[in-house]
Amino acid sequence: MKERRDNEPAFVLHATPWRETSLIVEAFSRHHGRVALVARGARRPMSSLKSRLLAFQPLELSWFGQGGLRTLHAAEWQGGDLRLTGQALMCGFYLNELLLKLLPPDDPHEALYDHYADTLAELSARADPEPVLRRFELGLLSELGYAQTLTHQADGAPLRADQTYGYAFDAGVVDAGAGARYAGKTLLDMAAGDYSDPRTQAESKLLMRALINHYLNDKPLYTRQLLIELQQL
Repeated sequence: MKERRDNEPAFVLHATPWRETSLIVEAFSRHHGRVALVARGARRPMSSLKSRLLAFQPLELSWFGQGGLRTLHAAEWQGGDLRLTGQALMCGFYLNELLLKLLPPDDPHEALYDHYADTLAELSARADPEPVLRRFELGLLSELGYAQTLTHQADGAPLRADQTYGYAFDAGVVDAGAGARYAGKTLLDMAAGDYSDPRTQAESKLLMRALINHYLNDKPLYTRQLLIELQQL
């Protein structure tokens, strides 16, 4: 039997034209994870879907079908005032690209969905984007099982704020070696979600960039590169 889902909380991550009048929409839903949907006729001038399938807006989507591509039959805006502009808008597109490239389809992550919604609200409120992005990146990797504990070394020894450590992919914090080194305070701050220290901000960006690159197999993130270029202007 064909699957049917009604009134599912979701956000649009990306939409691309399909055939003459339709869209293929990649959405992040609260209870069903990332799903691909065909929005038939959504590009027609009088389509009710056209003005609703926008990124960063809380929606309720209804669809039916089976396999990797279902059919969207309704989308309702759920209110809220998430207005992303300028750098915050680019940060929002960066979050969406991370989800598209790292989140497997049909893999529910309700806590991550709530974290994403909260992150959009922070960006909309013009919060400093750097701590907001670092918290989301770490939350995403933790939810997917990629991030290791930042309060203890891989051998179980607790971290000390006054020492320096290394980080091994798929293992976690290790003794400082020849690779990148991170202050114990930086790692403990990250675990606590505290990015007030400039050194923590700088080192956490390096660590998260290395981790994300590793789990993307060094595939490029186009929005990240654009953010870097905008900061250099």
